[in-house]
Amino acid sequence: MLWLYITLGTAGGLALIILFVWFNNSCLQKTYYDIAFQCTEEFKIVHLSDLHGKNFGKRNLKLIEKVSAEKPDVIVITGDIIHTYTQRNCQTAVEAVSQLKEIAPVLYVAGNHEMRNKGYRQLKKQLAEGGAAVLDNASATVNGITFVGLNCASIKNDTVFKITPASSPKILLAHLPQYFEKYSSAGYDLVLCGHAHGGQWRIPFTGIGLYAPGQGKFPKYTSGVHKSGKTRMVISRGLGNSRCPLRLFNRPEIVVINCKPE
Repeated sequence: MLWLYITLGTAGGLALIILFVWFNNSCLQKTYYDIAFQCTEEFKIVHLSDLHGKNFGKRNLKLIEKVSAEKPDVIVITGDIIHTYTQRNCQTAVEAVSQLKEIAPVLYVAGNHEMRNKGYRQLKKQLAEGGAAVLDNASATVNGITFVGLNCASIKNDTVFKITPASSPKILLAHLPQYFEKYSSAGYDLVLCGHAHGGQWRIPFTGIGLYAPGQGKFPKYTSGVHKSGKTRMVISRGLGNSRCPLRLFNRPEIVVINCKPE
């Protein structure tokens, strides 16, 4: 009988590990922030990032339902909506945008995964046809707020200063959070970023991530709200995975930002 107990115990332990991994990588979490700045009335932003071609349920139904339940005024996507330029990845991205735009206006800016793909020009066209406003070094106005998108390939030069409007309130969509000081010096009220995937594996109960591309080990900017001068930056931990296929203690995140007048 001992072998039976050992077998059952092993099977039970393996099932728990599988459940734990599934929970960490497929069970969506909502995070809420209240941000006060120079707006005339309250409005709600749903911030999504780093989908990487992932599906949450058939045709991303679970993701769409959770976003819809928030009744946002605008939905922003801060890059890496695809992982590689394949038909499946692009179809997932376009389908997600097409469904999200039925909930609220969708604003999108590219991440590094789009920039490294030769097919991005075609994807950009498909996303626009699907209903997204593609803000690659461009802007759009929603509820009297100016949203500016900084193309991921333009971050290291001074493009952010050239495309920044003089008047406030203004919100910047930029994929890479490690350039926060540059975004702040451009005078934005709010910056929305992704890319770091929450540090991928997070130390439980500490909020500390282990690694982020562009920041290395124990990165500073992986999630939450950061402040520099009058500028606040909100970082999404993202939804999917890229080179590292697993999240640990770091569930896929939908960020909900309630913007309130100062």
